[in-house]
Amino acid sequence: MALKNPPATAVAADAATISRSLARAFDDDPMMRWFFPVDETREESLTAYFGTIFSRQYVHNAVCERTESAAAFWVSPEGRDKAVPDEDTIRELTAILGDRADLFGAAVQAAAAHGPQEPHWYLAVIGADPAAQGTGQGAALLRSGLAKADAAGLPAYLESSKESNLPFYEYFGFTTQQQLTLPGGGPTLWSMRRAPRPASA
Repeated sequence: MALKNPPATAVAADAATISRSLARAFDDDPMMRWFFPVDETREESLTAYFGTIFSRQYVHNAVCERTESAAAFWVSPEGRDKAVPDEDTIRELTAILGDRADLFGAAVQAAAAHGPQEPHWYLAVIGADPAAQGTGQGAALLRSGLAKADAAGLPAYLESSKESNLPFYEYFGFTTQQQLTLPGGGPTLWSMRRAPRPASA
């Protein structure tokens, strides 16, 4: 489905819109439900979480794109060392996560330990408001990022804790590399890689 408005570069002023869309997108994500287990406060907590990592981290050191109701954050090889939370960001996230902060930290470390060492484009976050499901916004964002990876001749990599999303990524050429059970009784995380394709493919 062709979008009326293609993906656009996200800027700091988009934080509120992006954080709300991503909070709704990840409401049923197993990992986010593990980090934020209280149904009544999950959307508020997720909105704060995504607002923080976008505003303090990714908008400055990653390739962030948005559509009307979706967003994606990609980290290039050049941005890898910069797109990590600083001490102030960690303090904010700790306050948002509360007693789940230690589990979050352990999960991040476990995922990083199993990440690829080769240069790659990392899809840190992608999500669309469920109300926009079927409109092609998530697919458009994925295609846009993959085009950048292909132009650089590099593979793309992502992690997903939602098994039902795997066929969507497989459709775009990703293959599962491994399954990881997150520490502390956490959910399963699937790591996926997509080899670069010629720009004309």
